[in-house]
Amino acid sequence: MASLTDIVKRGNERFNAGDVDGLVDLYAPDAVLTSPGMTAKGHAEIRGFTQAWLQGFPDAKLTIKRHIESGSSVIEEGVFSATHTGVFPTPMGDIPPTGKRVEGPFIDIFDFQGEKVTRDTLMFDRMLLMEQLGLMPAPAGAGA
Repeated sequence: MASLTDIVKRGNERFNAGDVDGLVDLYAPDAVLTSPGMTAKGHAEIRGFTQAWLQGFPDAKLTIKRHIESGSSVIEEGVFSATHTGVFPTPMGDIPPTGKRVEGPFIDIFDFQGEKVTRDTLMFDRMLLMEQLGLMPAPAGAGA
């Protein structure tokens, strides 16, 4: 049996390689993924969520800073970096390519049953992403 951290690392490798089907295979059929502004349930919706990110940001890369494994959970801290060169479908509508580079921290919590992810809770700063895409102004004093 692989360690849960190794399974999460395999998922990161698959995301970075654009292997959506390989990534989704790590999830239980009834898994739930939550992120700011949306919930994806089951393989089809998790596949759609992942494809949306890779469509909008084809060069997307996850750089992982650390993993914490406890019981049947893994907590991951990392940085998402990419260039917005494709249409990015979101619950609020499609965002046309801006050509802007984005980089932001995230925390992801994976809960497992056996070797399959049953719950994936992704947390990142949506406002930072929108600011970096030029879709909303940075707060006064930012970068000062």
